[in-house]
Amino acid sequence: MEQMPYGLIDSIIPYLGHREAVNGIYYGKAIFLFLNNAGGDNITEVTLDHWRKQKEREEIPLRDLQSMLSAEIFNNKNSGFWNSKLIQKNLVDYFIPFLPLEYKHVKECIREELRYQGHQEDEDLIIKIALEMSDYPNDDRIYSSKGCKTVTSKVNLNT
Repeated sequence: MEQMPYGLIDSIIPYLGHREAVNGIYYGKAIFLFLNNAGGDNITEVTLDHWRKQKEREEIPLRDLQSMLSAEIFNNKNSGFWNSKLIQKNLVDYFIPFLPLEYKHVKECIREELRYQGHQEDEDLIIKIALEMSDYPNDDRIYSSKGCKTVTSKVNLNT
C-alpha cells in the first residue's frame, strides 16, 4: 500500500460498501487483503515496551494495535491509505499487526528448515544462526528485523 498513489484505493469503495450488488455481482463475501509497512516502527515500540515490562508479546491487546495502526496509516503521507475514505467510512474490518519475531521463533524457523533440508537438528548450529539473525535492541538482541526471511540462506551457508 505504501507504493499505491494517493486516493487510488478509494476506487474500490463500491465493492466494500454496504450494497446489495455492483453490476449484478454481490461482493459481500469477498476478502480484500492490503499489505502495508506503515506503522511498523510503532508496532516495534509497543512490542519492546511490553518486553521491558516483562510481558509476553502474545499479551499485547490486539484492539490497541488496531486503533494505533488505523491512525498511523490514515495519517502517513507515504501510505496508500493516507486520508482514505476507506478508513474514514470504517470499511476496513481488521488491521492485523505483524509482530517482530523473537529469538525463540527464529530458532523454530531454523529447526524447521534443517528438517526440511534433511539435516540433523544441531542445537549449537541453531543457536549460532539465530544469534546472527536476532539483532535488536542492540544490547539484548531479542527480535529479528528480518523475521525468518533469510533462514534458508543462513542454513545453506552453515551446513
